Amino acid sequence: MCRHLAYLGPEEPLGRLLVDPGHSLYRQSWAPRRQRHGTVNADGFGVGWYAREDPQPARYRRAGPIWADRSFADLARVVRTGALLAAVRDATLAGADGEAAAAPFAAGRWLFSHNGSVPGWPQAVTSLVPLLPAADLLSMEARTDSAFVWALVLHRLRSGAPPGTALAETVLQIAEAAPAARLNLLLTDGATIAATAWGDSLWHLSEPGRTVVASEPYDDDPRWREVPDRSLLVATDRGVTHAPVGEPVENLAGNAVEAPASASPKEPCT
Repeated sequence: MCRHLAYLGPEEPLGRLLVDPGHSLYRQSWAPRRQRHGTVNADGFGVGWYAREDPQPARYRRAGPIWADRSFADLARVVRTGALLAAVRDATLAGADGEAAAAPFAAGRWLFSHNGSVPGWPQAVTSLVPLLPAADLLSMEARTDSAFVWALVLHRLRSGAPPGTALAETVLQIAEAAPAARLNLLLTDGATIAATAWGDSLWHLSEPGRTVVASEPYDDDPRWREVPDRSLLVATDRGVTHAPVGEPVENLAGNAVEAPASASPKEPCT
């Protein structure tokens, strides 16, 4: 998966967010404008969305490219939501685990995706395996680095960590074990969006009561703002804040200081 998007705001059809814009996530599956790693995101896609008065999201995932799925076109036209997370995937190992490896991953009210890769997987992160309960490892949806990253994040969420803290601590932990890892993570529970920029592009578009966080802008609206590399972003109905990963989450401020960008070798996303 190499492009993703999360939305909070008034109810809208899925298609208005994912298909209709001139540079929508749908189009980014074959013609991304700002993708730093890989070129075509045709190894699966998924969307998770929240229905009114139901805290647990629904998901629709497929192993093939989004443009080849006519059923999704129908869903996108009629299904409305006030919160979603969607992704299109460029697999590190083509075909690995198929639909099960397509984001968003889910547990309870949470939806998650990973834009990036962990070079040297799985050997690079074997030192982190003992941090997870055996049940968490055995219940991973796929045998990919993204699924393992999600297991680490979910373990922290279940231990009571706020979403921003769960992402930041996971990123720092994996980056220590695999310094060249690219870890743009995206997480939502339908009320909050948390995301990291770590090795690839991340943008947000915010207005009162409405926020989009995405790998890249889906249109040419001048209000889109790029998130500095190695930053943590948190968005709620009160607005968007971001700061360098590692800064205490409670200290997040809208005018974050840009952290140095990291260089990493070009390779496909997970």
